[in-house]
Amino acid sequence: MNHFIWRKGVLHAEGVPLPAIAESVGTPTYVYSAATLTRHFRVVSEAFGATPHLICYSVKANSNLAILRLFAGLGGGFDIVSGGELARVKQAGGAAEKTVFAGVGKTQEEMEAALAAGILLFNVESAEELDALDAVGRRLGRRAPFALRVNPDVDARTHRYISTGLKTSKFGVPFEEAVALYTRAKKLKGVRAAGLDCHIGSQLTQASPMRAALTKVAGLYTELKAAGHPLAYLDVGGGLGITYTDETPPSPEEYARTVLDATKGTGAHLVLEPGRALVGNAGVLLTRVLYRKKTPAKHFVVVDAGMNDLIRPALYEAHHGFQPLVKRRGKAVEVDVVGPVCESTDVLAKARSLVLPQAGELYAFMSAGAYGMSMASNYNSRPRPAEVMVDGEAWRVVRERERIEDLWRGERA
Repeated sequence: MNHFIWRKGVLHAEGVPLPAIAESVGTPTYVYSAATLTRHFRVVSEAFGATPHLICYSVKANSNLAILRLFAGLGGGFDIVSGGELARVKQAGGAAEKTVFAGVGKTQEEMEAALAAGILLFNVESAEELDALDAVGRRLGRRAPFALRVNPDVDARTHRYISTGLKTSKFGVPFEEAVALYTRAKKLKGVRAAGLDCHIGSQLTQASPMRAALTKVAGLYTELKAAGHPLAYLDVGGGLGITYTDETPPSPEEYARTVLDATKGTGAHLVLEPGRALVGNAGVLLTRVLYRKKTPAKHFVVVDAGMNDLIRPALYEAHHGFQPLVKRRGKAVEVDVVGPVCESTDVLAKARSLVLPQAGELYAFMSAGAYGMSMASNYNSRPRPAEVMVDGEAWRVVRERERIEDLWRGERA
């Protein structure tokens, strides 16, 4: 469920008409709904009931400080993959002790900052990374808490670019090497085993791959505990999908049942890392039509948002709904919605049936809250969009639109 609704033919975010935001702030602009963010967090947490669990929001999905502060206020933790994301969490008032640090390429400087901050877990992804973390821990006179991220070799049945749990993936430690690494870690003075971690991919729309992976990982957790490793946390990752078109991903309740059934009897404190599931349908990207163009082959609608603002269609062939902010009547034609970027891949919506828009009309790319602004760039020297948070009938800019002079900030001629 989200709070982008039609009222008298005008698309609203909660109680605010989206055309009013577009006219005030300009386009392209990302708009987020605080009510949707709050609801999504709560329904995921409530689905796990009394089972000890911690929701660590995956910051890479959308790292705006206002979103991080909202989740921190709801008691959430954070899943980070860089020192920059840790700095964002701290700036937003997030708790380091509720933060887990993932990623295959942590630098020792990043490790030092995270250990000094007192994070909950490092999710270690290789034997050499474990040695590096040990060196950092000994240098700081601390034992760094870690969980090995194991690779269960389970096909997530998602896009190949966002599948992370196969043996050909760069992520995680081979499943069969985990016991030996935990045994070796017992002899190291700068680390302490605190948990076990697994994550098989993003935009998961079926429960069966999750069940298969977590059943294997839960068995390993039990084996490690029986061998005397003092584990407390079982990090089950994230990746729960959302509906962009006709997908039917597991509901939060079905997801929770899958996780709880697979990990039953472990006694572990569960760590969950949802990202897209919390923010994906909580955001839209507003855009304005610039031109129409007809060729012998097709109709094009050119808008002021481009692949630098929303790269998912170009990168993943992803589908985002494309809706007018004011309902229109008329005969529909098939169009490709394209941006201004000088690339043939700058097609944001392909083969859509639309009443042919007029220049100047306002539209929204739907379900754009995840991996939209966080992956935006300055390609073609285009300033990145503004971001707006709506809360009831109020709204505020939570990130100013970049100015032209921001494009060369830090450069020297």
